[in-house]
Amino acid sequence: MLKKLLAGLAVCCVLAGQSYAQLPPKREMRAVWIASVGNIDWPSRKGLSSVQQKQELIKLLDDIVRDGMNAVFFQVRPAADALYASSFEPWSEYLSGQQGRPPEPYYDPLQFAIEESHKRGLELHAWFNPYRAVMNTRSNSLSPMHISRTRPQWFLNYGDQKLFDPGLPEVRDYFTQIIRDVVKRYDIDGVHFDDYFYPYRIAGKEFPDNGSYRVYGRNMNKDDWRRWNVDTLMHQVSIAIKAEKSWVKFGISPFGVWRNRDRDPEGSNTRGGMTNYDDLYADILKWSRSGWIDYATPQLYWEFGHRLVGYEVLVNWWANHAYGRHMYPGLAIYKINGSATWKDPNEVLNQIKANRSLSTVQGSVFFRARSFDDNPLGFRDSLRNHYFKHPALLPTMPWLDNKPPEAPYFIDAFERPGGLAIHWSDDDTTGQTKSYVIYRFGEKEVVNLNDPTKIAAIVQQMPDPMWLDTKYVPGTHYVYFVTALDRLHNESLASDALRMQTVNGKTRFIFDP
Repeated sequence: MLKKLLAGLAVCCVLAGQSYAQLPPKREMRAVWIASVGNIDWPSRKGLSSVQQKQELIKLLDDIVRDGMNAVFFQVRPAADALYASSFEPWSEYLSGQQGRPPEPYYDPLQFAIEESHKRGLELHAWFNPYRAVMNTRSNSLSPMHISRTRPQWFLNYGDQKLFDPGLPEVRDYFTQIIRDVVKRYDIDGVHFDDYFYPYRIAGKEFPDNGSYRVYGRNMNKDDWRRWNVDTLMHQVSIAIKAEKSWVKFGISPFGVWRNRDRDPEGSNTRGGMTNYDDLYADILKWSRSGWIDYATPQLYWEFGHRLVGYEVLVNWWANHAYGRHMYPGLAIYKINGSATWKDPNEVLNQIKANRSLSTVQGSVFFRARSFDDNPLGFRDSLRNHYFKHPALLPTMPWLDNKPPEAPYFIDAFERPGGLAIHWSDDDTTGQTKSYVIYRFGEKEVVNLNDPTKIAAIVQQMPDPMWLDTKYVPGTHYVYFVTALDRLHNESLASDALRMQTVNGKTRFIFDP
């Protein structure tokens, strides 16, 4: 009976004097972008040895975990290059300093990042840039195998950059092949695109795609045709991802303004100088409505009260346009302590609170990893000591999978010099279980598994699961429960309770069914 009660996560059971609304969220996306382009996050500079690169990434991930995060968006393809072993594209220059040269001694950075992230309970979403091929045509030195050399007819120059022509069917097929290859070969949790679809406009310069428009224009006006090109790519990639692995998430981080209301009654009450729909030809709402993507992370890099694009206006607008998919606004940590309006230490903290107040917003994503390093205005301290002090499970995606794994059960517990060693097992024979959640309550506390402050640990799956409670105080009676999570964070029924009794001055452990 107790197990069934706990399975419902005890909506009626709350801590005395504290409502569920006052608790921090038990489920919340807390992610950080790790950018490789320009070596702005990782690696810190070109030409580091493999050992140095690994040490830097381990330090970065350790800090990210201490900040309370549960996911990273790791940039693996900044410009038709690769931070992984690819048979299609050359090694990125941001590793060795020379495009096409592998790390020395050899290792696969993406594989290493996945393994180290998963050890720490972090999801890893592989971050790709679809159309950018050369960051700077005046200074970049390209490998002979770079696709812009082997297929020059696929590319257009715009400003200092070289970009794939989005109007070519073979470009769409090529990029879909790139994504499918990574999804197939690597244990990533998600595929992530940023805001660079058609390029940001350069004043006085039109994007030079007349050639492909003449051939493939489909009797459409050019703006609609450009949106059709991006729509087609998005749909094609979405199908390819799920065909390889149905559980791999697909998310987009669009520019923060879809359309202004003066152009479209469905648009936001903003006056953004640029928009996704009209300038980047990215109809993000269509992708959500159509179920092609699993989440959106709009880049809301403005403050509350901004006269043209206020945060409060945009976060509410995006919350109202989630269409049943997840919404994780992107927040601008890099701006903290910059201009006068960003010297308020509560600006981003209030944005986190605003996100948490909206039922169709499931978390926040922070740009970018190295921006945390100097603890700007005490922001990192605020996360660690208050806002993200307690762990959070990732939000579930029932449209991908809603079947939880089998419930685990306790086997034994032993007092050790370093604490209490707790052992458990489960009957999972399918490999569905990927991690476990340990809950700890005081003997007289009301059991409420909705309370994340009672999560003592999230432990990765292992052959003989155990956890050492280093905060255990001998003679103090606790009550423990354990649940299982699958890779999409569906949570099992709870185990029976592990309780303590003191008999003749000795502590013994009992399992309460």
